[in-house]
Amino acid sequence: MGDSGSVLVLSNPHDVTADVVLRLLSERRVPVVRFDPGADLHAGAALTAVYGGGRRGTLRTATREIDTERIRSVWVRRPSPYEGPVGLSGQDRRFAAAQALWGAGGILASLPSARYVNHPWRNRTAESKPAQLIAAERCGFLVPGTLITNDPDEARTFAAGQSGGVVYKPLWNTPYRVDGRPHSVWVRRVAADEITDAVSVCPHMFQAEVAKAFDVRVTAVGHRLFGTRIDSPDVDWRRRQDLMTCTPVGVPASVARAIAAYLAKFGLVYGAFDFAVTSKGRWYFLECNPNGQWAWQPQETTAAIARAIAGVLEKGPDA
Repeated sequence: MGDSGSVLVLSNPHDVTADVVLRLLSERRVPVVRFDPGADLHAGAALTAVYGGGRRGTLRTATREIDTERIRSVWVRRPSPYEGPVGLSGQDRRFAAAQALWGAGGILASLPSARYVNHPWRNRTAESKPAQLIAAERCGFLVPGTLITNDPDEARTFAAGQSGGVVYKPLWNTPYRVDGRPHSVWVRRVAADEITDAVSVCPHMFQAEVAKAFDVRVTAVGHRLFGTRIDSPDVDWRRRQDLMTCTPVGVPASVARAIAAYLAKFGLVYGAFDFAVTSKGRWYFLECNPNGQWAWQPQETTAAIARAIAGVLEKGPDA
């Protein structure tokens, strides 16, 4: 039990972005435990918590055993989903997966002395597009006109009323396959006469297209902000990243204040904010991914973000 004060990193073994921060923590001699509960609990790891009459907890992996009561920080990165042991099938596997989610997931989300980056429950709340849009307006961001509906007539009327055009955005990054291959649903332009009655199948999100000069990603780590300007020929720059160029950019004071308010609203330490910026310098909030990727940015920006995350994790509750 000599690893008190460890940083717990919840991620899968293939997460190379986490590796960047783990190397920094190792250089700083900060004890780190990497744990993928959705997979490791089926490969010999054990997680225990005792409540009432003296609380205690332990996490035992193949190489370590730590006191979970003394974990200083938890970085919720990219853990595998809770799917249950592969040896089970049908309802038994679904039952085991649900018990793991609420049991192991509940323990790991309730560590009394830890600082979370970010807390998993706050991540989930902050991933809701309607919640994001409401919070963004209240925090002072400019927000494009947006409609979420499963009514085709409402969708067509909204699209026809936007002089600058409309884009469609998925409300959630749902896994989707075409001919057996993974398929991404990108943001794309849509005209009113292209909207069919298929909209009634589920809610769809339509947004007034911003006449942008460029995009900006602002990565927030606590009070530190890292801005990257993105020039791309596509409506959705993520679609063909080989065609985009990225350069560091400053963040206006008004936007920085809104970001601080937004993080406080959701109780987040980290957030990846996307903006569309017009030729007149107006920054429109598009979304905030509370667990967005960041290592694709210019090298100096990526290195600075890694150092900032490592610093927050190292300091723990005192950060």
